[in-house]
Amino acid sequence: MTEDSSRAAAFPVVTGRQKGYHRAAVDTFLDAARRAFEADGDDLGAEDVRVASFPMVRDGYVVEDVDAALARVEDAFAARARERAVRRSGVDGWVAAAREDAQLILDHLGRARRHRFGRNGILTFGYRIDEVDHVADRIAGFLRDGEELTVEQVRNSAFRMQRGGYREEQVDALLDATVDVMLAVR
Repeated sequence: MTEDSSRAAAFPVVTGRQKGYHRAAVDTFLDAARRAFEADGDDLGAEDVRVASFPMVRDGYVVEDVDAALARVEDAFAARARERAVRRSGVDGWVAAAREDAQLILDHLGRARRHRFGRNGILTFGYRIDEVDHVADRIAGFLRDGEELTVEQVRNSAFRMQRGGYREEQVDALLDATVDVMLAVR
């Protein structure tokens, strides 16, 4: 009996020809996250959970179920970080830091549409510009005017590719920063 089959699956397993997240990789990461959270240390944080990735394999865990669990783990780490920040610098200091981070994002998104992020060359694919600008407008509306937007909507932002599109790493970094701000003020 293999290690994977000797214990009950933590999540539903994909069937048929579909692929899912490598079960042992997910289990190992979540065990490490649990230990880090219980130890109340700084070894692992919300950002580490957000950027976690796993190989796709047959008989793996259902991606959506693992992603939902990871979102809850990220929320728990972010809540703990928020509590620490409030203890360290007080509510006023914490609010000022969150406002400063939000203003940095707004300043970036204040750039003209189609010019908010670096672009790839015409022969290289990047995120589709109009789709990113749409999400950017929604984020700006949330931060500036309090329009409706959830952390899950930002986390689940996905963009088609186009030649000469926005550079993925820049867009992803802004989305991550937005999630950080949203979790900080939750």
